[in-house]
Amino acid sequence: MGLMRLFTVALILVLCGTETLSGDGTLVLDYYKETCPLVEEIVRLNVEIAVVKEPRMAASLLRLHFHDCFVLGCDASVLLDTNGDMISEKQAVPNLNSLRGFEVIDEIKYILEEACPYTVSCADIIAIAARDAAVSRGGPGWDVLLGRRDSLKASFSGANNFIPAPNSSLETLISNFKQHGLDVGDLVALSGSHTVGKARCLSFRQRVYDVSAEEHYDPYKRYTTFRRILRSICPKSGRDNELAPLDFTTPARFDNHYYTNLLQGNGLLGSDNVLVTEDHEGVIIELVWDYASNQKHFFEAFANSMVKMGNINVLTGNEGEIRRKCRFVNS
Repeated sequence: MGLMRLFTVALILVLCGTETLSGDGTLVLDYYKETCPLVEEIVRLNVEIAVVKEPRMAASLLRLHFHDCFVLGCDASVLLDTNGDMISEKQAVPNLNSLRGFEVIDEIKYILEEACPYTVSCADIIAIAARDAAVSRGGPGWDVLLGRRDSLKASFSGANNFIPAPNSSLETLISNFKQHGLDVGDLVALSGSHTVGKARCLSFRQRVYDVSAEEHYDPYKRYTTFRRILRSICPKSGRDNELAPLDFTTPARFDNHYYTNLLQGNGLLGSDNVLVTEDHEGVIIELVWDYASNQKHFFEAFANSMVKMGNINVLTGNEGEIRRKCRFVNS
């Protein structure tokens, strides 16, 4: 056990109890105030350490929260490994060899189980870590409502069907978000998380080589330089795992340049660019312009939408369980 882990465990052993609060079916602030008061400090510290070691981890932890909430709800089902007849969501197409951050959550969970056994859910750890990941790269913070419990199952089929594909049309994206109780405003705000992180060639190849789409949204060939850069990174075949930043302008900074990129035709994914190219009513473009010109507006909208997303189909009270290890249901 490292010195940082020993120090962390010793500190919260002094201040944390081991009794679990009984939920009333809703998420609340300070849920662990009496049972594990330093939980948010512990998560923040470990997220900061992980991001210092690997800056890309901030985007990975944000994405982990999205991919968890968009399947069965924000219940840590995404963390479960394959076991018996249950196939892990990690094996689904949107996640396989792509979703990351599991070891960071494991480390945080280990520390919390040592100090506050059977108290803090894996689902709450993911939600707190996502907030702290955004903050670690200069993004907004928000109050994370807590009290989620962990699911007893994963949904391989759900992960394949409900996580938006990188080449989704705008109509598909709007429909997908609506299924989860999220509106167009949430879609535009949450898409801004693509201000940090990287994507694989496999995810943006179609956007780069789709000539018909190119002629549709760039008839005057204004964005050929960006396309040439992407083609140098991602050939028509091979190098599927080659990475490119989602935001070429400020790739390691959580800011509003994602929206500036969209207005310049420089969104990396097809599902980014359709926010502008397929918005025939102008509502989305108006929001994109607003966020591109006013970072404060974007940060406020992003924080509000993250809280809203974090409430999707949560398990509370006696539903689900508090896992001892995030990769497995309790035996």
